[in-house]
Amino acid sequence: MSGWSETWNYIDGSWIEGNPPLMGPRSHASWLGSSVFDGARFFEGVFPDLELHCQRVNDSALALGLKPTLQVGEMVELSKDGAARFKPGSAVYIKPMYWAESDGPGVIAADPASTRFCLCLFEAPMAPAGSAFSITLSPFRRPTMETMPVNAKAGCLYPNNARALVEAKSRGFDNAVVLDMLGNVAELTSANVFMVKDGVVHTPVPNGTFLNGITRQRVIKLLRDAGHQVIERTIGYGEFLTADEIFSTGNYSKVVPVNRIETRQIDPGPVAARARDLYWAFAHA
Repeated sequence: MSGWSETWNYIDGSWIEGNPPLMGPRSHASWLGSSVFDGARFFEGVFPDLELHCQRVNDSALALGLKPTLQVGEMVELSKDGAARFKPGSAVYIKPMYWAESDGPGVIAADPASTRFCLCLFEAPMAPAGSAFSITLSPFRRPTMETMPVNAKAGCLYPNNARALVEAKSRGFDNAVVLDMLGNVAELTSANVFMVKDGVVHTPVPNGTFLNGITRQRVIKLLRDAGHQVIERTIGYGEFLTADEIFSTGNYSKVVPVNRIETRQIDPGPVAARARDLYWAFAHA
C-alpha cells in the first residue's frame, strides 16, 4: 500500500524502510490480538519522557502475557538512532511494539517465548499551536479489568475507541467523550481529558478503565508545580457541559483545547494555553 509517511523500522537487528510485512496468517497477534505498543515523540530536537514510554511498553507486554526482549536503555538508543534518519525538523512518532508469533498450549493463549519486537518510527506532524477540536458523548463505553487488559496499552483495546471515534465523526464531531461502565467520564477516544471550572482543573481519577497517560501525568505535575489546583476525581458528563475550558492531553498532540462540546461553543482558555506552554518548556528543558 502506498501513501505512508516516511517510516523506519528496527526489526531483527536491522533498519528497514517503509511498511514491511512482519506477520503471517498463523501469527498469534494477527488473528488473536496479542500485541502491545507505546507512543513517544521526537519533535524540535527533543524526546520528552522517552524512557517512561519505553518502560511502559515492557510493562504492557508483561500485562498481556508476553515476554519483553529489550531493556529500556536499548530502546532509547535505538529510538535516537532511528530519529536521526529523518530530515532535520521532522516531527516523528516513536512506536515500540511487541507481539506474539506463536500459539501457546490450547491455541487461544500466546506463547511468551515467541514474543517479537519492532521499533517503528514515522513522520507525523504535531498539532500546530492554535488548534482546537469538537467533542460529543459517545454511546460506547470503556471496559473494565474483568473484561479487557486495560492495564496495558494493548492493540485489542483500540477497536472500541475507533468505533466511538467513527460514530462521533459521523455526527460532525472531531472526537468523543467515552464513559466508564458506571457512566462517569473516562477519557476521549484518543487522549485523556481535563476540564476547568472557576479556575480549578478537574480530570477523571484513574479507576482501572482507561490508561493513566504519561503526558497526562506530566501535565498534572507541571500545572501543580506552577500553582494550579488540579483535582483527580469522579466526574459526570454534565459537568463538562458547563465547563469554562476543556482540553486534552496525549502523546500524539500533547495539549489541545476543545472549542465545542455538543452544540455549545467554548473559547480555548488560559489554563489550556498555560498547560501547553509548560509542557513545551519542560520538553526543551
